[in-house]
Amino acid sequence: MERKEFLKRGFNSLLGLAAIGPMLGACSQTEVEPTTATTTTGSTNGSSSTNCAVTPTETEGPFPTKQPANFVRKDIRDDRTGVATTMNITIKNANASCAALAGALVDVWHCDKDGYYSEYGGTGMQSVNLQSVDFLRGRQTTDSNGLVSFTTIFPGWYSGRAPHIHVHIYNSAGRSLLITQIAFPYDVANTVYTTGQSYGYTKGAQDTRNESDNVFRDGFTTELATVSGSLSGGYTLTHTIVVSA
Repeated sequence: MERKEFLKRGFNSLLGLAAIGPMLGACSQTEVEPTTATTTTGSTNGSSSTNCAVTPTETEGPFPTKQPANFVRKDIRDDRTGVATTMNITIKNANASCAALAGALVDVWHCDKDGYYSEYGGTGMQSVNLQSVDFLRGRQTTDSNGLVSFTTIFPGWYSGRAPHIHVHIYNSAGRSLLITQIAFPYDVANTVYTTGQSYGYTKGAQDTRNESDNVFRDGFTTELATVSGSLSGGYTLTHTIVVSA
């Protein structure tokens, strides 16, 4: 096991000693709805054959989808409420000069607005028991442009982690190509968390930024999404992931 992955797993184990749920109490800030849409540009990795680094591998746990093949769907919200978000992920192949990778299987999963994951709970890792539900998990197959799209909500956060989305990519035969995570621009996330009380985001500002996150702090420039939109109009996340296929 590489030292980087060993350190990440060890740190995640320590985090498991405390509940990874919403912080007690609600944010006392006055809600002010942003009136204009914003766009925050993220990674440009994969944009050309000379800008084509394989996206970093990140930890899958501690809440991976148990049976991802059961969740072939575009709308992954189920009963979860929050700020509407469209997630567009493009998969490219570093072994083909960053050409689009068609036919790849892309699994995604993330926490709800309160920081909880479906399929888990009732333990120290997550006090609320959500083992019987499967919200915010889904699978799609990339089209000829290497693209998959999901309808979801803007993820919440939990203590010790910056907001993120998990992604596991397989080739068309089901062989694992990459497990990674998508990071969010701080200014967009902060807007949601500090002004989105009417959408249910009542915990206030995240307690961990990308720079100090135990997964992203060793470098997240190629994992940072481009996010555009507003609370009232919803957000669109756009991101390219480069694999070696």
